[in-house]
Amino acid sequence: MIFEYIAGAIVGGMGYGGYTALFILMALESMIAPIPSEIVMPFAGFLVVQGKFSLMAVALVAALGSVFGSLISYWLGVFGGRRFILRFGNYLLLDESHLQWTENFFRRYGEKTIFISRFIPVVRHLISIPAGIGNMRVGRFIAYTFFGALIWNTFLAWVGMKLKERWEIVHIYSSQIDYVMVGLLAVFLAWFVYKHFKKSSA
Repeated sequence: MIFEYIAGAIVGGMGYGGYTALFILMALESMIAPIPSEIVMPFAGFLVVQGKFSLMAVALVAALGSVFGSLISYWLGVFGGRRFILRFGNYLLLDESHLQWTENFFRRYGEKTIFISRFIPVVRHLISIPAGIGNMRVGRFIAYTFFGALIWNTFLAWVGMKLKERWEIVHIYSSQIDYVMVGLLAVFLAWFVYKHFKKSSA
């Protein structure tokens, strides 16, 4: 029922608003709104097949929308997240040392983290705020968000083009895709921990 409502709203919005609606939907998706790209982008791919959109424009507009929404979350982290932790962090067992750790992490691994997160469910919606809290360089944040989003969104649109009228089944199998992505993330984290401890013991 919820899926049908969301899918109906997306289909209606994009059918009426075109590229503007696509930009807004992908921006909202990057701001923790319950708008899955697994619905938006396959339908955009279907519209490409119908001749209403072009794949290049869909990929670019969607990626720019993702960057715009992510930037809003990023700046919330920069201006709101740090102040919140410094003021109320003691209630959450957080202090300035945790801010320093976050800064060090994004200074060393920010690019990889932001890029990979674009392929991971839930993570891609949340990672921008910690990146802002960690004071990741905004230029690099934009670049890696853009290219990660460009690849993921283009892939989903391409799948929608291949499925045509059956584009909605992407959502049915999206959980399996999510499991694969989470598994890849787990492998990456295991490699990261192994490498980190190997350096520490050397």
